[in-house]
Amino acid sequence: MASKGILGTKLGMTQVFDDEGRVVPVTVVRAEPNTVSQIKTPESDGYSAVQLAYGTSKHVTKPLAGHLAKAGIDTARVLAELRVTDGSELPEVGSSVSVQAFTAGEIVDVTGTSKGKGYAGVMKRHNFSGMGDGHGVKKKNRHPGAVGACATPGRTFRGTKMAGRMGGARVTVQNLEVVDIDTEHQLILVKGALPGSDGQVVFIKSAAKAAVKGGES
Repeated sequence: MASKGILGTKLGMTQVFDDEGRVVPVTVVRAEPNTVSQIKTPESDGYSAVQLAYGTSKHVTKPLAGHLAKAGIDTARVLAELRVTDGSELPEVGSSVSVQAFTAGEIVDVTGTSKGKGYAGVMKRHNFSGMGDGHGVKKKNRHPGAVGACATPGRTFRGTKMAGRMGGARVTVQNLEVVDIDTEHQLILVKGALPGSDGQVVFIKSAAKAAVKGGES
C-alpha cells in the first residue's frame, strides 16, 4: 500500500456511537487541504519523500518564501515530510492532499508534540515508586535515592533517570483507527487520544506496522 499523509489541527475529543450502539472516544482533527511543496528523489536527495505544506503564517522568512514560491504557495504554518517507497506514485508539486485520501476503518500513525509538564520529579517523570511514609522517613518519600557510582567511576552516568523537564517532545502514537471522515468540513475522527494540546498541528500518516497488528502477517 502506498504511503499517505496529511497535516491537520487537533480540535479536541468527543464521542460517537458505532453500529452496535457502543460509545467510541474519538479525537477530531481539522485537516484542510495540504499542498505538495517539494518532491525528493534518490537522485537529488538520496531518498524518496513528499514534502507537505499546511496552514498559513503571518511571518515567512525569505528562504522559506522562495522555497514555497516554487510550488505556487505564499505561506505555510508547518512543513512535514512523508517518506515513500514507490517513486512511480509520487504526486506533482503544487497538487493538493485532502481528507479524502483516507477512509473509515483505516489504521494510521499520528505524530505530534506532547503537552509540556514543566519540571517534574522522578515519580511523575519516570514512574518511580518512592519510599514508605512510616517512622524514620523524613521528607524523603518522593526522592530518587542515590545516583552516584562510588569511587569507580566517580561520576554519574549520562542518561541516569532524574528529575527534569517533562513533555514537550515529539511523540508518535501507532495503530489508531480512523472512525469517520467528514469531507464537507474537512474533519478526520481518529479513535483514542492524540499527542498535544488542542490547536496544535498533528501529522496523520499510514501506519508503519499495520500489517502486523493483531498478529496478522
